[in-house]
Amino acid sequence: MEDSPEAPTTNKLKPNDDEPTTSLRLPDKEEKDLLSKSNNIKINANTLFTKGSYSEAVTGYNSAIDTLPSYLDYELAVLKSNISACYIKLDEWKEATETATEALDSLERLDPSPEPIEKGKKGDSEAKEDGGKVGEVVEVDDTTAERIEALSRSGRSLDDVIKLRVKTLLRRAKARIELGTWSHLQGAQEDYQQLNKMPNLTPTDRNTVQTSLRSLNPRLEEAKQKEMADMMGKLKSLGNGLLKPFGLSTDNFNMAKDEKTGGYNLGFDQGKK
Repeated sequence: MEDSPEAPTTNKLKPNDDEPTTSLRLPDKEEKDLLSKSNNIKINANTLFTKGSYSEAVTGYNSAIDTLPSYLDYELAVLKSNISACYIKLDEWKEATETATEALDSLERLDPSPEPIEKGKKGDSEAKEDGGKVGEVVEVDDTTAERIEALSRSGRSLDDVIKLRVKTLLRRAKARIELGTWSHLQGAQEDYQQLNKMPNLTPTDRNTVQTSLRSLNPRLEEAKQKEMADMMGKLKSLGNGLLKPFGLSTDNFNMAKDEKTGGYNLGFDQGKK
């Protein structure tokens, strides 16, 4: 389980689009007292996790969240990620996915995931003057000085955020794979692709990510075909119900590809029952 910082972080919240960004921090002493209480509850939950009491650990982590000031995003992400780990141990994959996503949302507020951009769009010479290679993909870090300062006050760094993001993405990807639907497998693939771009993975984690990416493609195609077949079966059943009063069924209709245009023509055969 992840450790807890010994000092608080801060976060700026924006109530709505019409109001300016305002600080919702508690007075320092009250914040420290609540954080200390939350950390003590978390330590007890960690002990329960170590003993294999995963359901009780979930209750403990949720109690720690209830005590924690809601704007302490790093500490909240740690607790949510720990809950996700508990649900994985309990084979409760949907809950594991949801809590991992909530943890990643908290980390996103501290350090938004960098988006790749291509240099060189204004011309080769300008790209070279910028110090990059033509066509090079670089990551844009838009983390503000305020976020860095907040993490520093908590005794944490952006590197800590990245490490927790890696751990939580691995947990969410595993849970999504276990859910096994086409959409969840696509989500797992996206998680692994994001992880594969990160330079700070351990050799073991990188091997896990690359192995999982290779094995996902056939599973994705299989899930896609199965779900499409299920959908077509339901549509056919619905169509047969609508056509039955007319003495017809979907078997009376067929789709034939037009090799010249690449489109499809709908054919009708009244003789089929």
